[in-house]
Amino acid sequence: MSATSSSNWDRRSILRAAAGMAAAGTLAACGSNNGRGGSGGSGSGKHLVQYFHAYGEAGTEQAIKRYAAAYKKADVSTSWITGNNFESALFATLLSSKAPDLFEFHPQLQLVKSGQVADLSDIINPVKDDFNPNDIKSHTVDGKIYGIRMIDDPQFFYYRKSMLEKAKVDVPTTLDELIEAAAKLTTGKVKGIFLGNDFTAIQNNLIWSAGADTLDAKNQIAYHTDGVVEGLKKLRTLFTSGNVLLGAPTDFWDPSSLNQGLCAIQWGGMWSMPAMQQALGDDLGIFPFPKIGSAGKQSVYNGGWSMFVNAKGKNVDAAKEYVKWLWIDQKQYQEDWATSYGFHIPPRTSIANQATKLKSGLPAEGIKLFTDYGHFDNIGFDQTMQNAFSEVIASSVRKNGNPEAALDTCDKKVNVELKKLFG
Repeated sequence: MSATSSSNWDRRSILRAAAGMAAAGTLAACGSNNGRGGSGGSGSGKHLVQYFHAYGEAGTEQAIKRYAAAYKKADVSTSWITGNNFESALFATLLSSKAPDLFEFHPQLQLVKSGQVADLSDIINPVKDDFNPNDIKSHTVDGKIYGIRMIDDPQFFYYRKSMLEKAKVDVPTTLDELIEAAAKLTTGKVKGIFLGNDFTAIQNNLIWSAGADTLDAKNQIAYHTDGVVEGLKKLRTLFTSGNVLLGAPTDFWDPSSLNQGLCAIQWGGMWSMPAMQQALGDDLGIFPFPKIGSAGKQSVYNGGWSMFVNAKGKNVDAAKEYVKWLWIDQKQYQEDWATSYGFHIPPRTSIANQATKLKSGLPAEGIKLFTDYGHFDNIGFDQTMQNAFSEVIASSVRKNGNPEAALDTCDKKVNVELKKLFG
C-alpha cells in the first residue's frame, strides 16, 4: 500500500535521524492519538497498542480500527502515524516506555538479533504451508519465524498505451530501450518517465535487473558487479537527459503523476492500480523493470508490510493472540485489507485464490509479473545497507560521481554491518 508517511515508504528509508532519536530515547509526537486509548476495540482485560504508518488509500485507517474493534479479548488501539517519520518514530518509541505492543514493518535481521521482535512460529507453523514460501523465508532466522506478512506489494512500471502508440514506441524490455522510449515520449509539458523523486525506489531493481543480488547465499556483497556499474551509468544518462519527471508534486507511491498526464511512464506499486484504472480506463499498461546488460533479467520488486510483536513489551502473549486472531483466523478481514483499498496480493494462497478482484485484467497481469519476475527482501540486507546503496544512487546518478568509487564506499559500510550481524 502506498504511504503518505514517507516519500519513500518501502523499507529503504529508515531515516538516519532514527538512530539519533532512538539513542536519545525521544518520541516523535505524531498520529491521530497517542496510542493509549481512544480508538480501540470493545474488548475487556488487556490494553494493546498497535503502530501503523499512514497508508495513502482512503478507508485504510477506518478498516484497521474496525478490525480492532471487533476483537473481544483485549482493547486494541491504533496509532496511525502521519507525516514522513514513521520509521524514526517507531524506532525511537520502541526504546521508550511508550513502546507499542505490536507494529507493522519489514523483515529486518537486526530486529531479531536485538531481541526486539517475538518468535511467532507457534502461531504461524500450523498454517505455514498456506503462505507464499518466499514470505516465510524472508521472515525466518535459524528456523524461527519472526513476523507475519499482511500484504505483498509488487512494484513495476505503469504506462499510457495511447502515448506509446502515438510516439510509435514499443514496451521497453532493456534499459537502453527505456532510455530511448523516454526521449520519444517527452513532449511539451509531458515527460517520458517518472522513477520517483530521488530514484531510490528502483535501487534494488537496478541490482536485480543487472543479474546481481543484494547479498549472496553466504551473506556477502553481491551487488558490486560490472552490470550494476553499467546500470548506474545508464541511469545517470537518463537522469540528465531532460526526459525524466523530476520534483513531482507527489512521489512514486502516488498515482497522480501518470493520472494527471505529467509523464507517459511511471514507477509505482500495485496498490495504485484501482485509482489509475479509474482515471485512465483501458489506456493503462504495466511492465517489469527492464534488463540491464547481457547478464541481466527483467525484475519486479515485491514490497509489502508485515506485523511484528514487540518482544520487550508487557503484553507479548496477548499481542500474539491478537495477531493470530486477525492475521491468521480472520480470512475475511485479510482479503478486505488486500483488495478493498488498492490492490495487493494476499500472502496466503487460499485467500489469493478466492480474491475475485485480482482474477482478470490488469490485476491478473500484475500477479503474473510478480510470479515471473518477483524478488523479495533479504532479511540480512538491513536498513543501514539500503541507506548505503541509496548514497550510491545519490552520488553517481543524481550527481556525477564515479560509480565504482561510490560502490567501494558502499562496500565498506555494508561490510561493517555484515560483520555486526554475521560475525
